[in-house]
Amino acid sequence: MSEAAKAPKHIVKGRFDPHTNRRRSHRLAGYDYSQAGAYFVTVVTQARECLFGEVQDCEMKLNNAGEMVRRVWRELPDRFPNVTVGDFIVMPNHIHAVVDIHGVGAPLVGAPTNKPISGAAEADGATTRVAPTLGDVIGAFKSLTTVEYTRGVRNHGWPTFERRLWQRNYFEHVVRNDDSRKRIIEYIVANPATWTHDIENPSRLE
Repeated sequence: MSEAAKAPKHIVKGRFDPHTNRRRSHRLAGYDYSQAGAYFVTVVTQARECLFGEVQDCEMKLNNAGEMVRRVWRELPDRFPNVTVGDFIVMPNHIHAVVDIHGVGAPLVGAPTNKPISGAAEADGATTRVAPTLGDVIGAFKSLTTVEYTRGVRNHGWPTFERRLWQRNYFEHVVRNDDSRKRIIEYIVANPATWTHDIENPSRLE
């Protein structure tokens, strides 16, 4: 990785700073999050618990739980065929990713979770809807990873979590053009190098 990529100012100053007004909702009033478009999303663990590995020498080293989270994210298009997962990274306690929602085609079958994400429930427990929203995709990701992580706690001694694996909400930003997408991808790629300064790093509060 180049020295420029390692420097936090290369990503934040004059580029893309996802932490600006981070705690304010970025959801646009009246915006249809099922329509075709690209979205930058950040999903954070409950209480910012670092459960998925650690950053070493400016590189993210995933543990088994982190590998599971990465696999589940990559497999989301299998459940939502009109969704493409672009650049993403799993960090110790959060995931940054670009999600592309394409034009809607045939009805989709959602994740067969214990509680339907949305739409009409089918006899086999699956969910059918024509236009899954970004919220549906993130909801499926949270549900699937929570089930698998809970299994890892029980069978492999993974660290426990309090009440829920992920924070109830998530951050999203509509990617409006290619320049914006480029800046976001630069931020995602360099995220491990900027971990020391990351707002989600719990060590910043020590």
